[in-house]
Amino acid sequence: MEKDIIERYHRQIILNEFGAAGQKKLLQSSVLMIGAGGLGCPALLYLTAAGLGRIGIVDDGLIELSNLHRQILYGTQDIGKKKVDCAKSVLLQVNPGVEIDLFDERITSVNALDIIADYDIVIDGTDNFETRYMINDACAILEKPLIYGAVSKYEGQVAIFANGINYRDIFPSPPRNGEIMNCSEAGVLNILPGIIGNFQANECIKLVTGIGEPLIGKLLTYNALNNQSYTIEIDSTELSSQLKPKSQEDFRKIDYGYLCSAPIASVEEINSDQLAALYMNDQVDIVDVREISEKPKITKYNHLRIPLSTLKDQVKLIQKDTVVFVCQSGKRSLFAAEQYKEIVEVQQKRVYSLKGGISSLACPV
Repeated sequence: MEKDIIERYHRQIILNEFGAAGQKKLLQSSVLMIGAGGLGCPALLYLTAAGLGRIGIVDDGLIELSNLHRQILYGTQDIGKKKVDCAKSVLLQVNPGVEIDLFDERITSVNALDIIADYDIVIDGTDNFETRYMINDACAILEKPLIYGAVSKYEGQVAIFANGINYRDIFPSPPRNGEIMNCSEAGVLNILPGIIGNFQANECIKLVTGIGEPLIGKLLTYNALNNQSYTIEIDSTELSSQLKPKSQEDFRKIDYGYLCSAPIASVEEINSDQLAALYMNDQVDIVDVREISEKPKITKYNHLRIPLSTLKDQVKLIQKDTVVFVCQSGKRSLFAAEQYKEIVEVQQKRVYSLKGGISSLACPV
């Protein structure tokens, strides 16, 4: 091992369980990071510093101001630039000896197998169910270890899917459109993606070097408010086997966008101008289905605050013949409107969802 390599990685090489053999394994390994966001940034930073030989980064996004509170590879000067380019520039400053491959494209069922096949391990840093299920199925077919991570509000999860265990063993099918909030709707404490992203990097290093006990077939949940965590065992299920594609050909035929986020066709959406017109004529019950703690509050319109989780119990509060459901982004309100139509007799009612959520309102707060 060359002198500069020994000096750079000296602090981990001297670990009894790790040693020069562990460092050599890292230098000879490859990992694919899908998503260079809140989870991807810390994982990429520490894997690069650790000396993982080749790292692929998949992300077609541009840096936005709202990214900067948690995506630590980027600065204000990078707004509008490609995430993959900025990430590579920073990572090579940290460690120019690491080979970094860039995929400035959206990963789909068409290209996923070809991209993933060239790497030893895959890390999921995505924030949507469409991509999450697709990555899971691709890794299951290719028998690639998948390091899963997810964050919401103050809680995060980490798991390794390998050896016949996959994401569908705990979440067999995608949730209905709008049923589960993402980070843009629920929010997330900025430090949490850093913690979970580093958990993912740690699991990757353990997998590669053989040290410790990787979370294979285990789901770890961490709460940032009380620093409590717990781990559950994941068992392989027959349902999972039935749901995942059986072959590469079957995988490429699946429309994951439709499977995971198909619009609710029976609910009509209206824009903020249409909502204003209804409100001016005093013809509408506006129902905010966000949780009570969610902000900003709506002050522009009188409205009902009925969280989606309690809609069935409080449906009698909705009295008018025209109802508009609203939420943070317009996803949960679609689900709420559909649910409301299933609960009550709606032949005489007009039921809508506000397209774009409260962010579409000129003065929501």
